[in-house]
Amino acid sequence: MQKIYFDNAATTPVRAEVIAKMQDALVNSYGNPSSTHGFGRSAKTEIEQARKTIAKYLNAQPSEIIFTSGGTEADNMILRSAVRDMGVKTIITSKIEHHAVLHTAEALQKEFGTNIEFVDLDSFGNADLKHLEQLLVADDSKKLVSLMHVNNEIGNILDIHKIALICKSKGALLHSDTVQSIGHFKWDVQTTPIDFMVAAAHKFHGPKGVGFAFIRKNTNLEPLILGGSQERGYRAGTEPFHNIVGLKEAFVAAYDNLEEEKKYICGLKEYFIKKIKEAIPEVKFNGYSGNLEMSTYTLVNVCLPFSKEKSQMLLFHLDLKGIACSEGSACQSGANGGSHVLAEILSEEELEKPSVRFSFSKYNTSEEVDYVVEVLKEFNQT
Repeated sequence: MQKIYFDNAATTPVRAEVIAKMQDALVNSYGNPSSTHGFGRSAKTEIEQARKTIAKYLNAQPSEIIFTSGGTEADNMILRSAVRDMGVKTIITSKIEHHAVLHTAEALQKEFGTNIEFVDLDSFGNADLKHLEQLLVADDSKKLVSLMHVNNEIGNILDIHKIALICKSKGALLHSDTVQSIGHFKWDVQTTPIDFMVAAAHKFHGPKGVGFAFIRKNTNLEPLILGGSQERGYRAGTEPFHNIVGLKEAFVAAYDNLEEEKKYICGLKEYFIKKIKEAIPEVKFNGYSGNLEMSTYTLVNVCLPFSKEKSQMLLFHLDLKGIACSEGSACQSGANGGSHVLAEILSEEELEKPSVRFSFSKYNTSEEVDYVVEVLKEFNQT
């Protein structure tokens, strides 16, 4: 049986060179970065070099890069501090954001009485920018807009540059969960006036448990975790040096090889779309995931014309065939409510059918696409 991993939107395999760098760090650079002796100074130097490197690729200042445990922590820190410390009274977001944003917003509403407004979406899951502008001028409360650049389930790409300009013109702060974007799309935070972004290394072939937040200078954010003075006071606790080294290595590899790998992965996605249309003509692509221009090149989300009874067995059948994929965000596994993203854009009839996310990386092949499509075709015919 083949083993095929088409769940790269959930997490990616770690690059060999990243593993090698991390092993070296664990063996040879075990000093506490806060220690003043040579072992500590060596580790601290590497951390600061990683910070400078990431900042250079984003056209940010090194002081604007804060290492975290990943995107969820960074989202929580930014939204919570914006309300608690920066005077934000209204959060404008959408109902198809990651739960790291939605659940944090819900908690802030309960704790601080924060007003939560949801921007309207069209049937493909795209934000209504006119409605966004209306929400921004509805009252004079201080506002923060939180909209993800690339949706993790349906792959829609938000015009984040346009959103940033709108927010700036209305005096609102802009936060974006860019976990599915960093490492896959180029960024220039000087050209795009975004205030906050987040990243997770495991989405671009780095280790789990490490990421970073971009926090624009002079936004006066306060820490979520208190203790020592690590990360310029934003995040107390001894830095996971080996993970930060791995993050940097994966980040550099992602951007140094971006165009070449993007072209290859985009070709795989295009091939997958072509083959599945041929095998199952009734297939529907959720959101804009079937559009090569309007969605990320890393995933497709398909609604398959299977009966409700067969739907319940689909992922189990795929797993038996050695195929890893997802019904939605991996963060939702174990939840019984289904995808909150698809619930916003699909009809009741469509929600009865199985929707599956297939997501790709540089390590996948067209032969794997052929195998997966053939398995789906056979399942459809049984």
